[in-house]
Amino acid sequence: MTDEKNICPLKYLMKTFGGKWKMPIICILSSKQPQRYSTIKRKLGDITNMMLSQSLKELEADGLITRTQYNEVPTHVEYSLTKRGEGTLEFITAAAEWALKEMDVESLQAHCSECSML
Repeated sequence: MTDEKNICPLKYLMKTFGGKWKMPIICILSSKQPQRYSTIKRKLGDITNMMLSQSLKELEADGLITRTQYNEVPTHVEYSLTKRGEGTLEFITAAAEWALKEMDVESLQAHCSECSML
């Protein structure tokens, strides 16, 4: 495994946030309310179960989200942002604001149903 202190910051950024689904998942979890797997999947739309599971595992391994399993009947799992994950919201908001300017759109709300933070 590469020592994170010796990796290019942009490579680290892409390792952490790369892919189509990680930032939208963080956006969904930015509501401060824990979200169930099925809610995240429904808000993302066309993501497969395999890709959602993989993305959630990677975000958890990177310390950006936490997974809480409730051993009730029926068993359910909830996901939420960690403090580290909350620290990414400023960066993601800035990236979304840049995209809005580039898209020449006044509001992302009409286009992005999962971003509860924008």
